Formats: sequence, C-alpha cells, structure tokens
Amino acid sequence: MKLATLKDRTRDGMLVVVSRDLTRCVSARPIAATLQAALDDWTHVGPRLADLAHDLELGALPSERFHEHDALSPLPRAYQWLDGSAYVNHVELVRKSRGVAMPESFWTDPLMYQGGSDSFLAPRAPIRMPTEDWGIDLEGEIAVIVDDVPLGATRDEAAAAIRLIMLVNDVSLRNLVMPELAKGFGFLHAKPSSAFSPVAVTPDELGPAWDGGKVSLPLLVTVNGQPFGKADAGVDMTFDFPALVAHAAKSRPLAAGTIVGSGTVSNRDPDGSPGRPVAEGGVGYSCIAEIRTVETIRTGKPSTPFLRYGDTVRISMKDAKGHSIFGAIEQTVSPMTDGGDSGAGNG
Repeated sequence: MKLATLKDRTRDGMLVVVSRDLTRCVSARPIAATLQAALDDWTHVGPRLADLAHDLELGALPSERFHEHDALSPLPRAYQWLDGSAYVNHVELVRKSRGVAMPESFWTDPLMYQGGSDSFLAPRAPIRMPTEDWGIDLEGEIAVIVDDVPLGATRDEAAAAIRLIMLVNDVSLRNLVMPELAKGFGFLHAKPSSAFSPVAVTPDELGPAWDGGKVSLPLLVTVNGQPFGKADAGVDMTFDFPALVAHAAKSRPLAAGTIVGSGTVSNRDPDGSPGRPVAEGGVGYSCIAEIRTVETIRTGKPSTPFLRYGDTVRISMKDAKGHSIFGAIEQTVSPMTDGGDSGAGNG
C-alpha cells in the first residue's frame, strides 16, 4: 500500500491512497482524514486502507490523477522526528572533516538526535535560506514511521511497530554544526526543516528488498541533474531500523506517528576505502560533506562547494524493474522571500 498527503486548506492535508505505479489516487477521507489519524488507530484503519488500495489497483472505484507536485510530506508535521546515524562510514567521514576522532563505541551504540518536526517541507518545496554562507547540504536517507512503541521495547517489538517507509532529505547547515556542538547541547540551527518523499509505503511494497530491518536498494541522488550518489541502503548499515527504534525507546515510549531516520546512506568501496565519486566508477555519496572529506584526504582541501542558490537536489529510489517506489524529492535552493516564506508545509 502506498499513501500520500495532498495539499488542501488545512495544515495536515488530505490522506490519499496511491496506485503502485504512482499515477492514480483516491481520497481516504471516509476512513481517515489524515495520515496521523490513520496511525492513531492503525489496527482498525490499516486493513480498510489496504482494501481501498486493492480496489484502486483493480480499477473498481473512481480515482484521480496523482501529481507528486501536489503532495506534502506524508506527515506534514509529526509528534516526533528522531534521526539516527546508522551508516558509521558517514559518521567517520564527517568527523574527519571536522578533525574529530571517532570513538569505538560508535560501532556498538547508535547516534541519534531529535529534530524539529513541526514544519516539514513538501517534497517539491524550495529550500529557502537567508544566506549561502551556512554551508547548505543535502542528506539522502531512509526513514520509517512507527506505531506506538513501549518504553524499553525489545528488538522484536520495535520491528513489529514499523508501519511505513519513506525517503528523506535531511537538510543540514554544515557551517553551523561546530559552533552548536561546541556548546555541548546538540543541534538546533544546523538542522532546519527536512523533506520526505511524496509517498510512504508499507514494508510489503518493497518485496524482497525489505528484510525486516533494511531496504536493499540504491538511493539515487542527483545535483543539478548530474549523478551524485547511488549508495545501496542495505549495505554498510551498522544499525538497522529495529535497532534504531529500540534505541529511541530505551527511556521513553514512542507515540504512533514517530519518524525514525537512518541517517545519511553511505557505502565504502569494496577495498574498504571511503568511497569514490560516481564519475570515477564509485557509488558516490548521499551528502556533500562526504565528498568534501574524501577530497581533503586526497588533495589536502575540498573542491566541491556546498549548495548554492539555484542548485537542485533530487532523491529517489527504484525497484528491481526500474519503477519509482516513493516518488521523488526534488528541491531547489532559494533565497528567502521578502515575506520570510520558509517553504514549509504547503510549500
């Protein structure tokens, strides 16, 4: 089953069921007005939405054309957004870029921060920033949406709570990271609003690419239409989603609708090196900070700039037959308008 939220006159949009080929949709309003409402009563609502999806595939009910440009993030706002760093190769590279050693515990204990969840960007909304000097970066990730998770959940309980999967652009402002971390209290300004894919899917939609904990497909990233990354999300993922969800629930319950992110998808080269750009035959990167670190290791300084006004980022994933699974996040970096429009919400 594939679900999306379309723009309407409300903050939280209208929940729709989307066809597998992403061409048609039908309103789910008679069952649940919003995705959060569906998640709040998934035991009863989930099967009814699945029946609606089945009828949509059969052409057994009236439907409308689905346009990705009309979609908000599946949850336009969420009670909680927790982002992990499951690909330790990424952690190691980014810390190298800051001249900071990586503790051995990072291989056994996940990193995770709590991000802002009140104003997610629509997947086609611009990334509006008041200045380019903050080091604007993309971060291509996978995320899951969970049902209620009890405090101290086991791995099996965490796995059973995963309801939906989607893609993420976790926008980061690299030049604000170090000043904030130096205060010893975590991210705030360095992590503005994130964007999620037009469609969230139930795990069964991924078939054998979902093993209960990882999505084993390449995450496709382009910058200004040029291939930038195609790292396999199932490779080099030190902590899978059940591990991340259980980690998040160590000292608190998680409410239905909580989003847990994987962190930037990152692969090493087969020889164990940090990875090569796509242009050199590698799988590339899912964020600019990584390629800048690799350039620094090779030449002593980075040469790839962070995002500038007018740059466009696209993040997507295709199944084994080459069909889009989640639709695409496609965002252009723009200066803030005179009115201070953030590009959030209805974008």
